[in-house]
Amino acid sequence: MNKAPFFWDSFSDQPEVIKDKTYKKAMRKRYFFDYLKMFFTSLFILPLSIVLMKFFQAKKNEIKDIYGLGVNLDKGDLQQSLIEELGVKNLLIRIPLWDVKNIDSYVKFAKSFNEFSKKEILLNIMQDRENIEDLRLFKQNLQIIFKKFENISQEYQIGTTINRAKWGFFSVQEYLNFYKVAQDLRDEEFKEYKLLGPSVIDFEYYHTIRALFNFEDIKFDKVSSLLYVDRRGKPTNTQYGFFDTKNKIDLLYTLCKLSNKCGDDIYITEVNWPLSNTAPYAPTSEKECISCEDYTKYIRDYFEIAKKSKKIKKVYWHQLIAPGYGLVDNRDSKIVKYPQFYAFKEMVKNG
Repeated sequence: MNKAPFFWDSFSDQPEVIKDKTYKKAMRKRYFFDYLKMFFTSLFILPLSIVLMKFFQAKKNEIKDIYGLGVNLDKGDLQQSLIEELGVKNLLIRIPLWDVKNIDSYVKFAKSFNEFSKKEILLNIMQDRENIEDLRLFKQNLQIIFKKFENISQEYQIGTTINRAKWGFFSVQEYLNFYKVAQDLRDEEFKEYKLLGPSVIDFEYYHTIRALFNFEDIKFDKVSSLLYVDRRGKPTNTQYGFFDTKNKIDLLYTLCKLSNKCGDDIYITEVNWPLSNTAPYAPTSEKECISCEDYTKYIRDYFEIAKKSKKIKKVYWHQLIAPGYGLVDNRDSKIVKYPQFYAFKEMVKNG
């Protein structure tokens, strides 16, 4: 992802904001009518969901082993021993479509985590603009990934962060077209695989609604959400005076129950808080950053809320090694375990 106007920020592990405002404006203008669809669909579905959200009860059985964690190829081979120390069994691995030429390295990396104990691996297929625009290329690349990971993973998140232009999508319709390619390929050749989407980040459920309420021939086997809550505060803080983490989960669960495009299994596939005094590694400005002490409290609170809801099947914390937002700092070629590392370890141990 280093073709203008899309550039990757290796410090914060995400794309840079698109600096070409003319390009961004033109692309959004192209999909004006899709934004209208999103507006009118949300105008009907969102109020209905809010009214009904307290009527949809949680699953009767407690969700087991909710704890997941992201690991990255570029963070090196220290991660395997750290994962064993933490005792976490659910891992998320990013597979960038722009790096398919190195797919064997990702396969080797994924396999390495099973050398000590069996892991459940979710693959996050990260899009780029080239694969979005050329769906034949996307199918070819995805076929390679599906085949290479045939005996390693059964779950694939198709696309990520679809409501941020810097990640490549400029409308939900573009994402639905993208997802349909993956669904068709799965149905043709890899029927045992489970596909996740639509991977909307933050509390922007109008994008989720557009993805879950439409006339397209698609279905998400499981719903993925990057449910950040309050970058500057605790998980019990609210947006719009009412929507704290618990109520955001309740609303998302209600949307899943009302939609015929998905089941009600929900994975939160990315969440964290940015850490103070870690620029340029922090993914936000300093004013949104918090201390390790607060981070440690918030990670416990977030998982506790998700567990008690009984509506979230797995939460994948993002991620193991990341100086600006993760559990471990690897700056200066040193491994420093943040306090939140030990908090996560304790939570996994206690179940």
